[in-house]
Amino acid sequence: MSTKTIVVTRPSGQARQLIEVLTRAIEASGVGKRSLPEILSLPLLTIAPKSDENLADHIATTLSDADLAIFVSPNAIESVMRLLERDWQDFSKKIIPIGVMGGSSQLALKNHGIGLEENPTLVIIPKNNENWDSEGLWHELQSLQWNWQNKKVVIFKGEGGRDWLADTLQKAGATVEAISTYARVPLDIDNPAWHAIREMDFSKSLWLLTSSEAVRYLGEVIKDQFAHNLNTASALCPHHNIADAAELIGFGEVFTSEPGDEALIKSTLAWLTI
Repeated sequence: MSTKTIVVTRPSGQARQLIEVLTRAIEASGVGKRSLPEILSLPLLTIAPKSDENLADHIATTLSDADLAIFVSPNAIESVMRLLERDWQDFSKKIIPIGVMGGSSQLALKNHGIGLEENPTLVIIPKNNENWDSEGLWHELQSLQWNWQNKKVVIFKGEGGRDWLADTLQKAGATVEAISTYARVPLDIDNPAWHAIREMDFSKSLWLLTSSEAVRYLGEVIKDQFAHNLNTASALCPHHNIADAAELIGFGEVFTSEPGDEALIKSTLAWLTI
């Protein structure tokens, strides 16, 4: 009987953290006593922060009169902080509130001391983790009851990605500037990480998918480079948009968990007992 395989598809650094926590959780739970699952890292996209000095100056200038900054992901936070190398509250005479869509971004801000200052930066995040997305953040922003006609919003994001929140803010009357601070580079098809994927039993695999763009790239590679498809494989996704993308590329079984690594790990442990 072949071993079950869990495929972690996040960028390398983030994958390493998740694999460590997941491995400890599996060992502590006892679900893998008879046969520990194999955990593979397949970093479908690599985050490449931009390092242009002109971009750093542009960001600093844009923030000087901003009323709100939105970071779409922890990657956006890390790339901006690396570019600017200054404390958040140094960019404007007033403290610029920050909007984020989930717990990982909130933690990334705390790691930079944001929200923990003597006069804390207001960090706006959807209250319930099932609403950790653009729509959930917009719902939270509406509770501020701002007149958006007079507001300037800066959105930090990667190249591509969804524009729903920017469009929604503009329709509400806000002046919106979206700044791309990192790119996502697809995993080369010659990368050795694909070798283990070719050799594993797809019918006993669970793929942890946390990016719709990564899922679409996976679909292209499977279609072009693999003799077999994904119809016997299972996918676990923390958002319905990612789950929809996984179904489109042919996963036989698609599970949806609540957002956040804790829920992702809990659902993975449940799959291991099936």
